[in-house]
Amino acid sequence: MKKILFTIFTVLLLSLTSCGQTDPNKNIDEGKIEGNIYTSQEIGWTIVIPKGWTIVDKEKNKEINEKGLKALEETLEGEVDYSKLKNLISLQKDQFNNFQSTSEPFELEYDGEWEENNSALKEIIYKTYLNQGIKADSSATTVEKIDGLDFQKYSFTIYSPKGEALLKQIMFSRLINGFDFGVNINYNNDKDRDELLKVFRNSKFKK
Repeated sequence: MKKILFTIFTVLLLSLTSCGQTDPNKNIDEGKIEGNIYTSQEIGWTIVIPKGWTIVDKEKNKEINEKGLKALEETLEGEVDYSKLKNLISLQKDQFNNFQSTSEPFELEYDGEWEENNSALKEIIYKTYLNQGIKADSSATTVEKIDGLDFQKYSFTIYSPKGEALLKQIMFSRLINGFDFGVNINYNNDKDRDELLKVFRNSKFKK
């Protein structure tokens, strides 16, 4: 089976808890938070934490991971190993508007493998939503340059049973320093979408 980056399915839980600890570094698997700056040494990524957004509790992230994992395994009809997945910085304003970033080691075995895997992941996410009885549609995959690096980007729209748009997701991904790096932005209004897109697009990567 192809390597698969486990993507967090917030829509399956729609409930997050902000960090109540004095040390926010206890809620990340890799990197460091100093003031309002998060830096991942492995990815070489630095991002500013915007005002009004709080860091998601690590235990709540674990709960989301496990729920998403179960849904993925139902779609794939087999086990998914996400033991090497790392939760980087995760932020929230409320249950619908949040930002998650993850990394997972990805060792290339042939040219084009990561791109092939990323395309397969998009299809798996879509099938997983359908299997969970969630109506969704997805956009075409495009490329967006952030701090000089090309990221693959696609989005999903999640609908309520009445057909109204309930939640939208934008996913960015790139292979960096041997890691499959992903960012997932969930939102239900343009203001929060634009704020999260702005901070990610303004983030920096070591060249």
